[in-house]
Amino acid sequence: MTSGMKRGNALIGQPIERVEDLRFLRGRGTFVADVNREGQLHAVIYRSPVAHGLLRSVDAQAALNLPGVHAVITAQDFGADVPVIPLRLQPLPELVPFRQPMLAHDKVRYVGEPIAIIVADTAAIAEDALDLIDADIDALPPITDRAGAELGDVLLFDEHGSNSAIEWNAVRGDAEAAFASADYTRRETFKVQRHAALFMEPRGFVAEWNANEEKLTVWGVAKVAFANRTILADTMALSENQIDMVEVDVGGGFGSRGEFYPEDFLIPFAARHLNRPVKWIEDRREHLLAANHARELECDVEIAATKDGKIIGLRGQSWANIGAYVRTNGSIAPRNAAQFMSGAYAIENIQLTTTSITTNKTPTGTYRGPGRFEGDFVRERLIDLAAKDLGIDPVEMRRRNLVSSDQMPYPLATMTPFESVTELDSGDNHALFDQCLAEFDWSEKVKLQGKLIDGRYHGVSIGCFIEGGAAGPSENARIVLELDGSYTVYLGSAAVGQGIQTIMAQIAGDALEVPFDRVRVLHGSTSHVKSGFGSFHSRSTVMGGSAIVLTAEALKDKIRDAVAPTLGCTPTEVTLDGGNASGPSGGVVSIMEVIGEPIEAEAAFLNKKYTYAYGSVAAHVAVDPKTGQVDVLEIGSTKDVGRMINPLTLNGQSVGSIVQGLGGALLEHLVYDKEGQLLTGTLADYLLPTAGDFPNIHSTVVELKPSPLNPLGAKGAGEGEIIPIGGIIANAVAAALVDFNVEPLELPLSPPNVWRLIETAQKT
Repeated sequence: MTSGMKRGNALIGQPIERVEDLRFLRGRGTFVADVNREGQLHAVIYRSPVAHGLLRSVDAQAALNLPGVHAVITAQDFGADVPVIPLRLQPLPELVPFRQPMLAHDKVRYVGEPIAIIVADTAAIAEDALDLIDADIDALPPITDRAGAELGDVLLFDEHGSNSAIEWNAVRGDAEAAFASADYTRRETFKVQRHAALFMEPRGFVAEWNANEEKLTVWGVAKVAFANRTILADTMALSENQIDMVEVDVGGGFGSRGEFYPEDFLIPFAARHLNRPVKWIEDRREHLLAANHARELECDVEIAATKDGKIIGLRGQSWANIGAYVRTNGSIAPRNAAQFMSGAYAIENIQLTTTSITTNKTPTGTYRGPGRFEGDFVRERLIDLAAKDLGIDPVEMRRRNLVSSDQMPYPLATMTPFESVTELDSGDNHALFDQCLAEFDWSEKVKLQGKLIDGRYHGVSIGCFIEGGAAGPSENARIVLELDGSYTVYLGSAAVGQGIQTIMAQIAGDALEVPFDRVRVLHGSTSHVKSGFGSFHSRSTVMGGSAIVLTAEALKDKIRDAVAPTLGCTPTEVTLDGGNASGPSGGVVSIMEVIGEPIEAEAAFLNKKYTYAYGSVAAHVAVDPKTGQVDVLEIGSTKDVGRMINPLTLNGQSVGSIVQGLGGALLEHLVYDKEGQLLTGTLADYLLPTAGDFPNIHSTVVELKPSPLNPLGAKGAGEGEIIPIGGIIANAVAAALVDFNVEPLELPLSPPNVWRLIETAQKT
């Protein structure tokens, strides 16, 4: 499919300010905490205080006796079969034993695992009732790391017989032959710390059961409302048309929000169980304990190259600490770490394996750039290490290995056991690389490499990335031409902070050839379209936007069919112009006067191939050797997205992803002790980047190589620059501390960690 969309009003490509923002700035957003229903009750979750143990019993009588408490629900209330969270993505049979029950029974496997739900008149009463729950748990030895998991003397799932859930394999070419013929090899062990997507407000739900209509309504859904409706219907023995999932405003999703958690079932279950609306809002500590974690990965990887710096092979083993269970999308990051480790480079021979290890920690899931952030850290560090060993400029070594434009489409490694075959769709990595170097003023900044200036050592680095997007198989849209001549666009994609109302209105305006202010966009809720797939994997613009294009054409065909008899011509001879239609004889009619009622069309865009945005990011840091403090002086990125819908929102995505990447590279760390207790359970302990931390970030987005896979020519671009940040910051720190021979192999590069690297290097 080629990019051939008519530009019409040319709204696409314009830096239109987000129509969402005025409502938010005036305090008129509707978040789930703002939703209240008449007669609603409040829920809190009793969570396991120990990481691993046999759950003998739960005594809730004292809690039930507390005035204002309406119910304490435990696994026993579900009957013989406690429902489990199914696998949404890559539902392999090997992963079935590791699914999480909605409430713990028989065994608890991480601190924070739900054991009971208390429902009361107020949240305060329900919180008081927590202290009255008596759970009898026989503690078992906890497993918190790979070493403990591999011993095998303690198992999370006895029936499985191992703490290894699954092994992912990425293969391309013949790695064994490549390494046998290589002039140079280097093998290193890398570690990426556990951290997570902390969106602005915690999760929550309001659920209401209408017993007369046997209808369930749930507010607070996000990301994949239709998929979650399917799961909820199955676990509650309802049909999907008995459930309405209502999207509300959210302060970002980043992969974690909107997946199906135990609470997605528990709150609706409680509402139906009590026939009262039930509301649950988690606090921040609960969020840090209960929402998906991410990133924790250990890699033993080897690079092979010729003496002139051509990379001919990657091979190695990685271990992903996935926590206690495999939730809906828990297999994605370990898989991606292997399949996409080659990134934007033409590495012909690959043999990479990732083993998912279960431990007594919170389960993991996706977080912006899942697996790619981890894999890029490993690869970009290996390239710099190899360049140093071979005496080649690291910039030149990258240039020699980038996939060239004449190699497109370029196949990546094939993944098994869930076979995944994919290829870079289009691009010119070399052009973007050189543009980034020029815009960053590399030739001048590189002169500071390793220099001590005012007590800090300076370092610069550059890295390249690819961003897979537009996951299929489809997305749906419905457009209604209203009586007043405006258009209402209903979309299956969800809003997770990406400005979807503005972006989709631009696409619809051009596709319908009407002004921007005549388009209204409604999205995310299950009542809008017959089906939808939501917003994940940087898919909403490509998939949802393309669905709008197809739906607009279908609607215009319906309009032509309706007005053609009045104009005395065939539908193909009708010309549409705003609210009017004309025929070849010159006659003009008002569309709505002829039709007399709203007219609508619905269509789906189908696509099973990914788009790949790509680019380069450069960094300039200064390191204080006395404290280990790494100051980021400048970050510059250059990215090709095929076709820009809105440069303003796209730039916001780019800068935001860089800041999140810097948080992961320098600050954020979910730390557990040996007993499986989370030590960083508040925002005083879990450090996040703030507005003043990284002031000098700039991003350039270009339209160089449109994607051939959709009518917009667009590429998914919501994650992009976060992907290489760990690698380029580590390389910049290494360049700054070259005189100390410091080579960072682990994240985060927090002040104490960098200080220890310097101290260790000075002693050797």
